[in-house]
Amino acid sequence: MNAQELIRFFDLEAHPEGGYFKETYRSKGEILEQNLAEYFEGNRNYGTSIYFLLTSDKFSAFHKISQDETWHFYNGTALKLHIISPLGHYSFVIIGNDFTAGQVPQFTVLAHHYFAAEVLQKDSFSFVGCTVAPGFDFRDFVLPTYATLSSEFPKHQKIIAQLTHQ
Repeated sequence: MNAQELIRFFDLEAHPEGGYFKETYRSKGEILEQNLAEYFEGNRNYGTSIYFLLTSDKFSAFHKISQDETWHFYNGTALKLHIISPLGHYSFVIIGNDFTAGQVPQFTVLAHHYFAAEVLQKDSFSFVGCTVAPGFDFRDFVLPTYATLSSEFPKHQKIIAQLTHQ
């Protein structure tokens, strides 16, 4: 299947960070606010997961959430995941299935780390899954502008300029 067929087949919707997604799981059980870290407002489901598809003509902009997020590679070509830690350390990982080239099929981005993604091969796509625990909630989602993120991490202005929408 190509990207457009996957988008239709899985009924994926545009995501604010870029790409397309569909929530596939949200636990019925919840963690009560008083049992969560102080930066959470309200209860959270135990866990959530989504399908996420990114095409080479778009990118997933730098954003962060308050939870750990595990990426799982399914189909298409490799994806480069860019990460900036809260202390300003930049790193990246290639998520894909060419293990001999150092690609990994699964990777977890830690809570409060900014991250962005791009498809490495022109005219291609990456189809992945993302699992978040405690469960994802848009109250935890931060999508900064270039100005905001580059002022926080000035030494990474070049990559931030490439992977922010504003």
